[in-house]
Amino acid sequence: MTRQRAHTSPGLRARLGLAVVLGPVLLVSMDGSILFLAMPSITDAISPTADQALWILDIYGFAVGSLLVAFGSIGDRYGRLKLLMTGAAVFGIGSAGAAFAPNPELLIACRALMGVAGATLLPSALAVLSELFPDPKQRARAIGIFAAAFAAGFAIGPVVGGTLLGQFWWGSVFLVNLPVIAVFLVLAPILLREVRATGTGRVDPVSVVASAGGLLLTIYGVKHLAADGFSVLPVVTGLLGLTALTAFVLRQRHLEHPLIDFSLFRDRTFTIAIITGLLPLAAWSAAAYLSGIYLQSVLGLSVLNAALLALPGAAVLTVTCVVTPAIVERIGRKAALVTCHFTVAGGLLLLLPTTITDGIGWYVASTVIAGVGYGISFSVVADTAVGAVPAERAGSAGAVAETSNEIGNALGIAILGSLAALVFRLQGPDLAPTLDETRQLPDLVPAALQDAQGAFVTGLHAAVAVAGLLHAALGTVALRRLSEPTAGDPGRSTTDVPAREHLAGTP
Repeated sequence: MTRQRAHTSPGLRARLGLAVVLGPVLLVSMDGSILFLAMPSITDAISPTADQALWILDIYGFAVGSLLVAFGSIGDRYGRLKLLMTGAAVFGIGSAGAAFAPNPELLIACRALMGVAGATLLPSALAVLSELFPDPKQRARAIGIFAAAFAAGFAIGPVVGGTLLGQFWWGSVFLVNLPVIAVFLVLAPILLREVRATGTGRVDPVSVVASAGGLLLTIYGVKHLAADGFSVLPVVTGLLGLTALTAFVLRQRHLEHPLIDFSLFRDRTFTIAIITGLLPLAAWSAAAYLSGIYLQSVLGLSVLNAALLALPGAAVLTVTCVVTPAIVERIGRKAALVTCHFTVAGGLLLLLPTTITDGIGWYVASTVIAGVGYGISFSVVADTAVGAVPAERAGSAGAVAETSNEIGNALGIAILGSLAALVFRLQGPDLAPTLDETRQLPDLVPAALQDAQGAFVTGLHAAVAVAGLLHAALGTVALRRLSEPTAGDPGRSTTDVPAREHLAGTP
């Protein structure tokens, strides 16, 4: 009986280690969204241009998303704990720099540094869980908690940011990271052990440059076309970015140890699951960012009241993420994926009735219903990715899952945010590139402000309508193309596959 209990219950070291690992995970995901409600305050303080404001929001997610896979491979080869410690220290330095940045350029640079550090943390943290929880069922529960923490970070980021901004200056949204980082740096060497994988090969620097550069160039082109209209430079930049991304994909097919093993995408369930990691985050980030501006700059709510309105949706998202593994055991992965996309679509479309005078109820209902789908996406993607590969590639597999989340987060603001900016430019009073800049103009007449607010709401509607229709389409694809059972037992976690129960690590 004693041996059985030891097998089914993780020890004190494992529980404490999990708690320590979740700290940086929470911070990395929270920093992807904490600025959504803070941007009006940052705009007032350091006056970024419209393009700089988008980069302040986006550069973090792009840095994380473009480097996650590379750092997953580096951690597999050189040691995950070592990478965790280094990344946490750099993340703290970047946070301190961002808090006291005197101008937009330095803030963008510090956010980029934080993104690079964040890319070292997520895949290694997920891989370290395999050493802490060697039992497959324990590991599945730990991954569910990991996914819940990651989801909670995205969800509570705006709430934490709004609460801090109600009491302190805008830099406080970055200083909140420092105590958590300090605790991690003290306790991690005590509770966590170094984990390395064998046979991972060297990291291909050409692939790293092609993936990161291609992503940044492509989004740069998209943003400038939306904000400024057609010109040669953004078109050429975007085409160069797409060329680099194409070269990256082709190169991976010929490498012995690719950064992304695209052969995994031959599995239909895996492919839809990874898209499920990207698309909901794109929709969520764009809706959260645009809704934050809507609540403050259109409806006139304070930053704290706007943050409080996000709490119901944040709670639903987090709880859904925790209970999803148990739900999948009952209804199967296909039903979970279908439910994810249709609930997100339904929630997003509830923002369409919002107006320049009324929309609080629609906003709360939207976040609650869409929160169900967002929570499912976090949990299903993490479990599928880690269970789809041998344990010695856990870092890289976890990186694919988190990459889909982070790139989705950044793409949502970049692409859907650019769509909203384009609509504002075409329908607004043509006094300034953004609503917040328009509101700051001296001698602004009420009619012009009302026109600007109306144009912004139209842009919000366009962005959520596109995102909602994409989710409905993907839900339909999942309903028609996935079969039950998917990858074995419909309710069985992929982490329970016996061939993947062994972790190739060093204790």
